Amino acid sequence: MTNIKNIKAREILDSRGNPTVECDIYLDDNSFGRSSVPSGASTGMHEAIELRDNDKGRYGGKGVLKAISNVLEIVAPKIINQSFDNFYDFDENLLSIDGTKNKSNLGANATLALSLAYAKALAFQKKEELFKYLSKDNNFVLPVPMMNIVNGGSHADNSVDIQEFMIAPIGAPSFSESIRYGCEIFHSLKSKLKSKGLNTNVGDEGGFAPNINSSNEVIELIIEAVNSTGLSMNKDIVLSLDVASTEFYENSKYYLKGENKILSSDEMIEYLKALSSSYPIYSIEDGMSEDDWEGWENLTKEIGVRTQLVGDDLFVTNIERLQEGINRKIANSILVKVNQIGTLSETLDAINLAKKNGYTNVISHRSGETEDTTIADLAVATAAGQIKTGSLSRTDRTSKYNQLLRIEEILGNEAKFAGRQIIRY
Repeated sequence: MTNIKNIKAREILDSRGNPTVECDIYLDDNSFGRSSVPSGASTGMHEAIELRDNDKGRYGGKGVLKAISNVLEIVAPKIINQSFDNFYDFDENLLSIDGTKNKSNLGANATLALSLAYAKALAFQKKEELFKYLSKDNNFVLPVPMMNIVNGGSHADNSVDIQEFMIAPIGAPSFSESIRYGCEIFHSLKSKLKSKGLNTNVGDEGGFAPNINSSNEVIELIIEAVNSTGLSMNKDIVLSLDVASTEFYENSKYYLKGENKILSSDEMIEYLKALSSSYPIYSIEDGMSEDDWEGWENLTKEIGVRTQLVGDDLFVTNIERLQEGINRKIANSILVKVNQIGTLSETLDAINLAKKNGYTNVISHRSGETEDTTIADLAVATAAGQIKTGSLSRTDRTSKYNQLLRIEEILGNEAKFAGRQIIRY
């Protein structure tokens, strides 16, 4: 194997104007990999630790010079002039250097930047596209995009309680057509909002952020926008929600401030049950709070047969928490975020565990993103079938869609689009 020749790390900016880590790895044969790390706004308490400097005199304490120092001064001396059989061995070495379960010594932002950069360097060395290099069986599937067209919660400065209202173009004949469907609906929705005198500024993930109190009203507006394009609900488009309920859960209650409601766990389940019965909602993410295990069990019993119930804060791409969910028959899908766990190999372990137990995978971005398009390749390589990477605006979001369009072109006639296969009912 070729030795690692050089490692570089730097502080760059993410889509919110906050610092994040970027890493370059060079091999002896001049193979090269670069990766940058995203950051979340609504983060689960069980995620791997993102290391920040906490120096209030610099970037408001959000600098990442400590994480970069860990890459260059702790990790680099131990791995430069070393070779590894594959990225799994490389990641295992990183985990050994860190020595903690939650990456608190090096920082998950440091370990992930290294992990992804090394995998990209190996793909470069093999002269393979990253999605082909990462695939075990060459079963390449273009994912259905879950397009976040209305932002609320922690992703927007409005009174909408639910964090993301998404459209999924399941009826499109191809990935490229699904992008067209989404774009036409996005622009139609903008016109609808304007006509009603509502704000058309966008939130962290590129979706509109109107000041609407009612979730029902938001959904009705989206359905209007879909219908005005000539597309059909259920046939062409279904809806998906990211409730992000951990953000408004306190003292065993769910505080829907926009709707002026305080709900018990059982009442929150009834609220979600009513929404999913009234509208073509195929997927609900984080319907219950991350540690409301009983609530999750009851929600799964109530609507899990007909609805994809996605664990994000619940599972945090961690196989131990996912296994507990599997054992307790909680949820039926996992949201996969590479920076929640901090290495590529652990991410793939979570994906494989989910598949083995009949759980679906949704590959996901974070609200603070970069131009890095690794998750697009990851979605195709693992045939996940679904990807969340934001709206149809802001290049930090569209860069992932554009990479998927390139992959579709590379695959040509072999390109398969997940389409209606993602629906559970």
